[in-house]
Amino acid sequence: MASNLAINDELLNNAFIIGGYSSKKETVNTALQEFIQRRKSEELINLFGTVEYDSNYDYKKLRARNIK
Repeated sequence: MASNLAINDELLNNAFIIGGYSSKKETVNTALQEFIQRRKSEELINLFGTVEYDSNYDYKKLRARNIK
């Protein structure tokens, strides 16, 4: 999908130099991937303290193996 975007040249050039990428396309694609990863991480962080656990859950019992 071809797109025609008005991207801030200063930001793009800084990211290009700092990242050491071989093309501006690679710079933008990597920046988008990092943005998505960061947002997904933030979603997980926001779940902290909101999940209720079963008080009878015994992880040690589930780890035990019946080896004969």
